[in-house]
Amino acid sequence: MTDNALLFRRAVVSGFAFIYWGGVLIQARRVRKKIGRSPNLKPRGTKEKVLWLGWLLVISAWMGQGFVNGNTTGCSVCRLMVEALNPVGLAAGLGLTVAGYASTLWCYAAMGDAWRIGINSGEKNILVNRGPYRLVRHPIYLFQIVMLAGGVILLPTILSCAILLVHLLCVLIKAVDEERYLLSVHGEAYRAFMAKTGRLLPKFW
Repeated sequence: MTDNALLFRRAVVSGFAFIYWGGVLIQARRVRKKIGRSPNLKPRGTKEKVLWLGWLLVISAWMGQGFVNGNTTGCSVCRLMVEALNPVGLAAGLGLTVAGYASTLWCYAAMGDAWRIGINSGEKNILVNRGPYRLVRHPIYLFQIVMLAGGVILLPTILSCAILLVHLLCVLIKAVDEERYLLSVHGEAYRAFMAKTGRLLPKFW
């Protein structure tokens, strides 16, 4: 791979990370103005604080990996993957990254003012079951994974794989906590919703 091609891949991965998390901040500000309070930006409890530390590591590494990975970390397997997937990998990585972000915006539109980051057990939020939520209970997390998978294809390094794995672990823990909260709020309505939808992937059976 030429230096220019690698530079472009690095720019796409880190650039979209900045775009994504900048968009999260814009969304948080928009919702705050609508509801008159923070959309649960501050973590509550020890478990959520630990999760937020995991998120911070993922976000920092996601944004920074394009700057620190001038090559494929000296890993022969990673270099072979890049060469084997080029240029198909470039198209696939770009496609997943763009699709993941566009689909995240779809989730924002579906959630509207019900969008939150953390859990406030004293808050009774509405049950969103439109748009991508008709099929998946946590589509925002799914589309984050899609974007990170695109990053692995564009920059198949030890770091990019580690980012994806740590993120997946945090997502699964957070999803279970959110479902527990929503069950306490919506009861049987949410239980029925769970029966029809998948946690991170649609149910086809």
